[in-house]
Amino acid sequence: MLTKDLLRVSRAGGGYHPQFASREHRPLAARVIGTYQGHVGHTREELEAALTDLERDADHFKLVRGFSALLEREATFETDAEIDPERARRATFEAAEAVGAVTGAERETALARAADGLGLSTAALERALYADLEERQVLEAVDSRWAPDGLVVQYNLSLAQTALFDATQLRVRSSDPKALVSAIKRLRLMYEIRKTDAVDASETDLSDREVVVTGPTHLFRATRRYGTRFARLLRTVAKASEWRLEATIDDRGTERSLELTDADPVRVPDADPVADVSFDSGVEADFAGRFSSLDLDWELVREPEPLETGTRVMIPDFAFDYLHGDFRVFFEIMGFWTPEYVEKKLGQLSELEDVELVVAVDESLGVGEEIAARDFRAIPYSSSVRLKDVRDVLREYERQLVADSAAALPEELRPDADVHTLEELAADRGVSEDALADVAFPEHELVGRTLVRPSVLETLGEEIEAGSSLSEAEATLEKYGIGDSSAVLSKLGYRVEWEGLAGGTVVER
Repeated sequence: MLTKDLLRVSRAGGGYHPQFASREHRPLAARVIGTYQGHVGHTREELEAALTDLERDADHFKLVRGFSALLEREATFETDAEIDPERARRATFEAAEAVGAVTGAERETALARAADGLGLSTAALERALYADLEERQVLEAVDSRWAPDGLVVQYNLSLAQTALFDATQLRVRSSDPKALVSAIKRLRLMYEIRKTDAVDASETDLSDREVVVTGPTHLFRATRRYGTRFARLLRTVAKASEWRLEATIDDRGTERSLELTDADPVRVPDADPVADVSFDSGVEADFAGRFSSLDLDWELVREPEPLETGTRVMIPDFAFDYLHGDFRVFFEIMGFWTPEYVEKKLGQLSELEDVELVVAVDESLGVGEEIAARDFRAIPYSSSVRLKDVRDVLREYERQLVADSAAALPEELRPDADVHTLEELAADRGVSEDALADVAFPEHELVGRTLVRPSVLETLGEEIEAGSSLSEAEATLEKYGIGDSSAVLSKLGYRVEWEGLAGGTVVER
């Protein structure tokens, strides 16, 4: 991004058109790079003088300054002095006070006395006096990531980002809408998704959904922080193979329209690092981190598929997928933004149909009853979402899912295998183990959590004898596919007599 004083736009026709650099500006970019490289070891003052000369020769002085601003971020300036400048000034001023320096000769005397006290030459002391001033700092190195072509590409991206600083709304269509929405949420931007009526034949790869991102003036007041989030979002937009962006710009009180597409020279250089974005919100990050510690029959899915709400679309923050069947519960964390945001969110919920949705709602909003009236579960929270509340709701779903799956099972099951665990059988049937609680198994006995044919138990009773080591008994059980040794040994009338940590012996109970 560039500073706003370096912004180059045309306002022709009431629009807002960034003046991008083109192939013809490559030589100018090369000259700016060369100026930096040629001034390594020189002061910033000398470098800026050379750049000023370059500005006079160029057709666009702001273009030179833009290239220079990007390169300066890659440059290293250091204070070149044999002694700390502040210490040098202190010693010199003390010496001048003692001498009473007024004339040039007295000044030289004060400098010589201070230099002698510091163990420096007079010339070295004089160089150090103001070496820490910005214009006196020396260019030590220029570690530029860009060749001339790359600098032009980076300039165009930065120019477009700067043009979005004063945007109040963005409307974006992309061939990669999932990445777009993910970046919007991580940047904590307010948005909604609308269906477009018609799709241009030349835009076959673009999504038929338009993402509308609301700007800062729709909240409380315009802020630089919010404007830079728009600018950072452009990086994700421009990474798609096809995209179209329309922005409403507040140009010093005048509303103007900015349009950008993948046909414009806005690209993301490979050398430029991806903008560091955070989790969607602190509350969501906290919840996701804590939920992963629970041992539930549900998988947390972040940013699931969009839900249609009339002519628009909403993407819930999370979804819970049941591990034992095709069942999904959506989860939205509704924090406080503005009354308009709350009203819009409630309007979205009212349009949803045939969707299982749980909403964690900030208590300060006072809309829990309205959400419940829309037949959705509302979980109030203050600073963080309580895991117990979410777990309780999911277990209510579980009870119904278990009851439904149990009702669909026959009264009796006759597995083909001699040995079959309930876990394996539940997985085969696509149900939870709890759903098998009321099913009869006429050809097997349930030993612990394992179904075993009586004939296998008889054979095991003959092969395992009292006095055998536990390891020998376990090896015998493993031959028949039995891993739960304690339950089967107990069924056979044995127990294990432990011998410290070395192992145990099978004995009769």
